[in-house]
Amino acid sequence: MRQSQGAEGLVRGFRYSVGMLNGYRFVSLASIATAVLLCGVPAHDAAADSSYAEARKAFLEAYARVTANFPDESAADSEVLKSYPLYPYLKAARIRQALNGSPDSLARVDQLAADFIAAHEQAPVVRALRSAWLDSLAKREKWGLFIEAYRDAGAAETARCQSFTARIELGKTDGLTGDIARQWLTPRSLPECTRPFAWLNAAGLLTPELIEKRVRLALESNNVVFARQIIEQLPTDRAGPYSQWASLLEQPQRSLDALIASPDVAVDAAALLAGWARLARTNPSAARERYQGLMSARGLTRETGSPYALALALPLAWNHDPAAREYFDLVASRDFDDSALEWRARAAILAGDWKLASQSIVAMSATNRQTARWRYWAARAAAQLHDASHARPLYESLLSDDNYYSGMAAARLHRSVVPLLKTVPADEELLGSIERVPAMERARELFLCDLRQEALAEWQLGYGSLSEAARLQSIRLAAGWLWYDQAIAVASAQKVFNDYVLLYPRPFDPQVEQAARLAQLAPELIYGVLRQESLYRADAVSSADARGLMQLQLDTAHRTARKWKRPKPDLADLFDPATSTLLGATRLRTLLDQFDGQTPLALAAYNAGPNAVLRWLPTKAMDSDVWIENIPYAETRVYVERILWHVLTFTWLRTREAQQTKSWLTPIRAMQRADADQ
Repeated sequence: MRQSQGAEGLVRGFRYSVGMLNGYRFVSLASIATAVLLCGVPAHDAAADSSYAEARKAFLEAYARVTANFPDESAADSEVLKSYPLYPYLKAARIRQALNGSPDSLARVDQLAADFIAAHEQAPVVRALRSAWLDSLAKREKWGLFIEAYRDAGAAETARCQSFTARIELGKTDGLTGDIARQWLTPRSLPECTRPFAWLNAAGLLTPELIEKRVRLALESNNVVFARQIIEQLPTDRAGPYSQWASLLEQPQRSLDALIASPDVAVDAAALLAGWARLARTNPSAARERYQGLMSARGLTRETGSPYALALALPLAWNHDPAAREYFDLVASRDFDDSALEWRARAAILAGDWKLASQSIVAMSATNRQTARWRYWAARAAAQLHDASHARPLYESLLSDDNYYSGMAAARLHRSVVPLLKTVPADEELLGSIERVPAMERARELFLCDLRQEALAEWQLGYGSLSEAARLQSIRLAAGWLWYDQAIAVASAQKVFNDYVLLYPRPFDPQVEQAARLAQLAPELIYGVLRQESLYRADAVSSADARGLMQLQLDTAHRTARKWKRPKPDLADLFDPATSTLLGATRLRTLLDQFDGQTPLALAAYNAGPNAVLRWLPTKAMDSDVWIENIPYAETRVYVERILWHVLTFTWLRTREAQQTKSWLTPIRAMQRADADQ
């Protein structure tokens, strides 16, 4: 049946608005309309997929009308729709819509909400409705109903604060003091708790000690603006040290200079270290200039000055400054945790001080020392120190790990790499039984309707009821539904990493092949970036507002399109797999050209931006593993390492031939530090 233009437009609006509500964005408008017309995508069980096709289509159209605030048409619901597993979600959406109605109608809506929640008390379908209803009741000051509907378990801060107000208004204050005091101790502003906090203060229970605890939490979280607001509530004689702390965070150089010039001025030890750490992070050179002056003015010995040395050594190491080792040498062993030891090891590796690198690794916790990363570097240090009898067994122990470090170890041993494929055997009978679990059935239908958050909630409910064997099979189930990110997440939870057929699919071959031809890249490199960037989610949106399979920001997409003479994309285009892969691939090609064809640099630039990589360029040729290990951003370091392994895996899956990784050893060449191509 052909859908009218009006209905199609309605569905488009529905998908976009629901995506906004769920914290997601979805694919292009053309794809959305097609998804509704076809009622989903091919899944594990094609017969089951088609069995709900009519009901799913009716649900999507009805849900779209609710989201677009069309009048309630529940009287026209067909029996097919009413029998659909997601029909309760439609009913809940209609009640949420009705909460925005006229005041005269809200008594009836309150009863509908109460009845619905009572009927589905433990089900995920009530979560959004309960939240919306509680908010409506609070705004209308219907505190009795609010208390009846409220559940503290899993409640958001807003609802919890509203529950305090409800208890105050209803006189149900037993134990309330402690509850509000616990909520008070947060480093952020909580405007919804203004009334409860005022009640606590009026009762004389918001003590200076309690206020000071919150101020310290805010300052320790570097939330200086909010800390100053809370400081105003302190008596003048108690506010001074915290105002000084705030100044140390706001203007560390000026504040530290004043304290160096006036050694007799008292300062909280935590505040002094916090200000020093802030200066060291933002201006390591200025901190180095003041280090001895601060030690002398504040009477800090080698022992008491150890945290200050560490606070300076770390940013120097992040900036590849050789002076980092000098300050690491001033740090007492008690102040080294695994993170600090890792950076001392990296600074030593960068400087070629293999003895110090080895000592740093030995000092790490046993758990950290046994990771692939640090076994590899222990082997490298041993080899550089001419201890082949120690290095070789360590390299060989890595070969079966199937990751970047196993690939690097193979290159060092002149071995080829064959990923260790471990297939999760299919149990069709068990798979069928899992699909029939009601929560799993709802999860699948919600996924097909692009209601991702709701789908995940139902999945978690169903997954929790499964046996261990069934949980293992659920990896296959999610992959069969083409819910790739969920399949990979469940596999990770089950510690299944080597079923590469399941976990390295190629669902976008036509789009990737087209992009590969234009950008002159191997398709496996594009797939490696795609998998790491979005886990195959065409609707992915990052905290930095990067979008789509290849996670491009709109301004980057515009520049890339202009450079490659492609049509200018809009936001919706970035959710189209063809557009995203094409622009992502050409962006990667641009970065490869900018960085002289050096893949690790280009990958790092794709993640962190070319300006960051220009700051990290070596002044002379450097071993690639040394350069990668010293990438200051942990996210970018892991990003580069994982994509190199992804590319190897995708290539092996295509060819089933042993892979060579000796190219991974190609040194990073020195380059002129020209301005980045913006």
